[in-house]
Amino acid sequence: MRFASALSKTIDTETAAQGVADGIQAQMGSASIDLACLFFSAHHAAQADLLANALTRALRPELLIGCSGEGVISGAEELETTPAITVWAAALPGVDLYPVRSSFSPMQDQFHLAGWPEPGAEDATFLVLADPFTTPVQEILGLLEERYPRAKAFGGLAGGGQEAGMNRLVFNDDVLDGGMVGVRLSGAVEIRPIISQGCRLIGERFVVTKAERNLIHELGGEPALERLQAVFESLSDEDRQRALHLGIVIDEHRNRFERDDFLIRNLLGADRTSGAVAVGEVVQEGQTVQFHLRDAESASEDLNFLLAADRSSRQSPPLGALMFSCCGRGQGLFGRPNHDAGTVAEQLGSIPMAGFFAQGEIGPIGHRNFLHGYTASMALFAERPASSSRS
Repeated sequence: MRFASALSKTIDTETAAQGVADGIQAQMGSASIDLACLFFSAHHAAQADLLANALTRALRPELLIGCSGEGVISGAEELETTPAITVWAAALPGVDLYPVRSSFSPMQDQFHLAGWPEPGAEDATFLVLADPFTTPVQEILGLLEERYPRAKAFGGLAGGGQEAGMNRLVFNDDVLDGGMVGVRLSGAVEIRPIISQGCRLIGERFVVTKAERNLIHELGGEPALERLQAVFESLSDEDRQRALHLGIVIDEHRNRFERDDFLIRNLLGADRTSGAVAVGEVVQEGQTVQFHLRDAESASEDLNFLLAADRSSRQSPPLGALMFSCCGRGQGLFGRPNHDAGTVAEQLGSIPMAGFFAQGEIGPIGHRNFLHGYTASMALFAERPASSSRS
């Protein structure tokens, strides 16, 4: 396998396209490109057709997918407000690529899948890029779980536009203003998740003893609001200023729960009369939950921990990576540029990496795929160990 990434900060789209194409070709040499991913800032959205055509002609990838973003990630750099285009390319011998697309019909209130593969290939991974205004992402993730129950999904929601029709998706030399594009990969590649939700656990763990959809009425037999108030009162004055969330255990069969066993969801509100707490996820009785805090320090520590854990526990080092980061991270959260991308470079070395700041991030927790917020979702590409039959 071989990977490359290139970045252009030039505002002229044609010049930028030529620059990133030259950069990719210099790194890939004579290797044919199986998959290319393109991410660009809103400055280039109006000329996305020119961009897609130029890269398709120059690189001749088997498949090119991409989208506009709130910002661009390339190597150890994060370009949040300035013009930027990045291309990530991979030569993937022994890997099957199956392009996928979907569109949504508001009139019929249903989405259409174009040429999706039949169920199979349990080790498959999906990369998906979707427009948030025109795509029922939760429904698509539900379909993936139903049809491909062991498959992992990574990706993000396109950004840069403030309303429907302003974002751009790229599928080879086609440019779309809605729907979803992606690819299923299977075969001789290991694609590993790093899903950094950026929180730390606080307080004790509870079992949901009474719930109705996204309303939690009781935790451990007591009103949920009383449990929340007790946790809040136990915090320091500094921690009380930070964002409080709820973590929901995904796999109840584990003997112990670590930070990456929880799906983090927002607390939406509370009812003092009933003592119920509303969260941004459907919750079921019997599930285990624990409150979490999110801040820059916790988010930095979490990403470092997950990257270090992957490095120490895996046989094959990552050779390339894709990152889909929330537009609520970056300088706004960390107070300095390039935090997440720089952390990856420090932990994993200067491997080819690209991605974008998204309006929502897709990634697996446990054996299920979720749409996240305030998360850095990464897909690490590595050689599949000879002894491994599943990524």
